[in-house]
Amino acid sequence: MKINLADRVLKGDVQAAARMISLIEDLSPEALAEMDSLYPHTGRAYIVGVTGAPGVGKSTLTDNLVGFFRNEGKSVGVVAIDPTSALTGGAILGDRVRMLRHSTDPRVFIRSLATRGWAGGLARAAIGAVHVMDAMGKDIVLVETVGSGQVEIDIVKAADTTLVVLNPGAGDEIQMMKAGILEAVDIFVINKADKEGADRLKADLDFMLMTGTKHPDRPSPAIVPTEAIHDKGTAELAAAIAGHRAFLEKSGGLARRRRERARLELLETVEGLVKDRIRLLDAGDFLEKLVDDLQSGRTDPRRAALELAARLAGDLNELKGPGERWTLS
Repeated sequence: MKINLADRVLKGDVQAAARMISLIEDLSPEALAEMDSLYPHTGRAYIVGVTGAPGVGKSTLTDNLVGFFRNEGKSVGVVAIDPTSALTGGAILGDRVRMLRHSTDPRVFIRSLATRGWAGGLARAAIGAVHVMDAMGKDIVLVETVGSGQVEIDIVKAADTTLVVLNPGAGDEIQMMKAGILEAVDIFVINKADKEGADRLKADLDFMLMTGTKHPDRPSPAIVPTEAIHDKGTAELAAAIAGHRAFLEKSGGLARRRRERARLELLETVEGLVKDRIRLLDAGDFLEKLVDDLQSGRTDPRRAALELAARLAGDLNELKGPGERWTLS
């Protein structure tokens, strides 16, 4: 029986959206068909990524931004990427525990996603969850990454504006240089700015931005001090986000970013489909035979890959209509 969640999601039905995201997490075939109906209605929400090392205050900062945007009358979605529970496979931190004061607001939809072993701070279903919130009419979608011990930049693939949250005296400067974060971040947030070392961190950031690579189509990242625990600096941070959005819209950068995001999503989808199809060949026996041949030296990686590609092409032909063929030319 067709579950037909798409129409309910487009009407802003929270229960339908939650069910849809669960199906996406479980890689359910029903979710694929439903997402086909939702996708044409996406592209309206503005996506803000919030990343940074563990303990820097990302969740409190995100919570403050939700409150600020709601006071402006905006509808808000939050995708919170959490560590995976070893017992259940689900997100360790629940939606209500993370942002209790917004849980009963009908214009706020918060969803925790488990990483399920995925590195880089983004869950596999994160992009799908963003699309669902976009389609249900959210004006702003905040995506908060899990924090994996170093600053992650994978969120850049999913966000229009990316924030990295830093703390004074926590060694974040070294992490920034290791991760090459200067090439990707749009706004630096110095949280716990009342602590010793905040001025030093800002000076170091200013120096790195001054000596770093300049991009003609990107403004220099803003540096915003905040005290998330006291909800200080939230308005200034929201203003920096609005300023960056205005720059992108005026310069054409927003369209370019979203085009690149569509390209990446397409390629990642193709990669996922191909890998899934490979694992299904002869119930996995075909792949295991090639692995055995590689291990024993009876073949080499290139020949094995060509054999696998040829078999995959034949397998995919079964999905095509009469007279249509996949070829490897």
